[in-house]
Amino acid sequence: MKLLQTGRAALLSTLLVPALTFADTPAPTVAFAIHGGAGTISRAEMSTEREAAFREKLTEAVTAGHQVLVDGGDSVDAIRTAINILEDSPLFNAGKGAVFTAAGTNELDASVMDGATRNAGAVAGVKTIRNPIDLAISVMNDSKHVMLSGDGAEAFAKEQGFETVDPSYFYTEHRWEALEKAREGERDAAASATEPPAQSFFSTVGAVALDANGNLAAGTSTGGMTNKRWGRIGDSPVIGAGTFADNASCAVSATGHGEFFIRWVVAYDICQRVAHGATMADAAGTVVNTILVEAGGTGGVISMDAKGNIAMPFNTEGMYRASINTSGELYVGIYGDE
Repeated sequence: MKLLQTGRAALLSTLLVPALTFADTPAPTVAFAIHGGAGTISRAEMSTEREAAFREKLTEAVTAGHQVLVDGGDSVDAIRTAINILEDSPLFNAGKGAVFTAAGTNELDASVMDGATRNAGAVAGVKTIRNPIDLAISVMNDSKHVMLSGDGAEAFAKEQGFETVDPSYFYTEHRWEALEKAREGERDAAASATEPPAQSFFSTVGAVALDANGNLAAGTSTGGMTNKRWGRIGDSPVIGAGTFADNASCAVSATGHGEFFIRWVVAYDICQRVAHGATMADAAGTVVNTILVEAGGTGGVISMDAKGNIAMPFNTEGMYRASINTSGELYVGIYGDE
């Protein structure tokens, strides 16, 4: 009888231990954040319907990216998922909603960086790629290069089996009207020998992620600046300026006046400050609200450190942004006072 009881006790112990171990294991730490551009974004000029559309699309994208992480996907896959949603929306200056160049064409840029390996990929000036972030990821994974541009990037896409779209796919009426307005401002400035009006809105899209394996990643996609000339390329595809990720410090995706973000190597600077002991909030806030402001640069960033701490500072009136932190709390913001 004693032997039988001992056997039952051992069996019961075997059955219970896995359950206790499972219950005591903390849930994987994941976090995710996105942006849809920074600039002059005021409640007075935003209709209720348009604001609701932006909030809905931001919520859709951040939730989809976060779900990839919850399901065990890696940080790069999460970034691809969310940015694809933003690229496919005409609301944002990336993919479908890209702005027009001075020549009346659309030239798109994108980049991605894997914080676990510091591997990176970028494309610039592509015209027939529906989702440029996908091509940037392919450059990272399937080539020995970091950045491909123009016709070369398009040729690489064809070799990799990417489906291309007719350039007319990117046409939207409100972006064409923005080009016409920019052209008019340029003509008026020439007639009066003054500087043309500066752009007040930068609707690049981007994402940063921390997956369950502790790996960070960052990605950015954009149509650039309205009325841009001469194949101008901003910070979005430039690793260290518009995009940077390193598990040892942080992940950053930027949006703003690209020339300043390139000159001040904004994304890299933020991560270096974290690497040297600054908090995520202090590092990002100092660069965006002090360094950039003193230089005359406008815009913002989304950033995340290896513990999932998120900072999303901007020095403009507003920035489309959303995040889900390590506690699973959803945040969606547009204006500076929320």
